[in-house]
Amino acid sequence: MILRRYGTTMQSVEANFDSKAFTEIGFRRDHVYSSSADEFSDRHERIAEHLLEAESEGDVQDEAESVMLQRLLDQLLKIDGDLAEGEFVVIESEPAKDYPKTRTQQKNVVVDGENRLYFYSSVSPPLKVAVFRAR
Repeated sequence: MILRRYGTTMQSVEANFDSKAFTEIGFRRDHVYSSSADEFSDRHERIAEHLLEAESEGDVQDEAESVMLQRLLDQLLKIDGDLAEGEFVVIESEPAKDYPKTRTQQKNVVVDGENRLYFYSSVSPPLKVAVFRAR
């Protein structure tokens, strides 16, 4: 289960990674789990940290960004899928502090004598997640 802190509570979320959204790397509360943040930290210990990064490139900007976001999501879901009983993935990146954003650069290339754009997408800074388990 993936959790994120909202104020004084830890709540379960589902990933909402969308290349067309204003905030491409987003999470929606799914209301499956909720706990006070203090109670959660008292009952759980941090056992691992992961910095998730992804890159992609291509001829179409939205496709390059979508592939990059899918690679990032695949990494997050793998960590979530590998959890043991009583373990949680916690999103530690904080908005306005170290929250990841997609970065896309474009380059002019010549293909068959025609000028074309080529796009490079990445995430910066990395999405910071940790694994917690019950004490």
